[in-house]
Amino acid sequence: MTEPTKTRRLTPKGQATRNRIIDAATGLIARHGVAGTGIEDVRAAAGVSGSQLYHYFDSKQALIRAVITRQADSVLEPGSPRIEALDGFEALRAWADAAIERQRENDYRECDLGSLAGELSATNDEESREDLANGFMRWRDLLLNGLRAMRDRQELRADADLDELAFALLAALQGGVLLSRTIRHVQPLEAAMNAALAYVHSYAADPG
Repeated sequence: MTEPTKTRRLTPKGQATRNRIIDAATGLIARHGVAGTGIEDVRAAAGVSGSQLYHYFDSKQALIRAVITRQADSVLEPGSPRIEALDGFEALRAWADAAIERQRENDYRECDLGSLAGELSATNDEESREDLANGFMRWRDLLLNGLRAMRDRQELRADADLDELAFALLAALQGGVLLSRTIRHVQPLEAAMNAALAYVHSYAADPG
């Protein structure tokens, strides 16, 4: 997935300005949603002129797509542990715990692929929907790679459906986060992640 706006041949100063604009947009969307975030709001929050903003993003859609790309490029639930290391039962448990703690730390408010998808997937913005879908599939693939490594080491049984397990983990995260943010309590996310991890454990080569 490539970003839809000017990202090549930027000077370090230009890249820093562009990043500042994306950071401002991300923060505003976390608080007000996509619909409640205007270009002028982003301009003021980033401390740039209108001409500077439009130099990097020629429309709100282009800016939103850049935010989607930023979030998709991040690790799944940024921080520790990294998604690339999710190739064992302990690592999956640590990832789930980190996701749960992240919701508490951010007071159940964050701009991520799930919240963006909630607003954009049902709109007529097909390009943004495709960006979101590609981002989720990349996350699925990272989970799939970890599960595949577990099966290769014979930690998971040969009959484990890795595609299904990867989607179960990703769906548990996204569905659990949505419910937790709605009711402002971490219990739905905990329950969803525990159920998904139990499903993965059901395919353990050694039940002990």
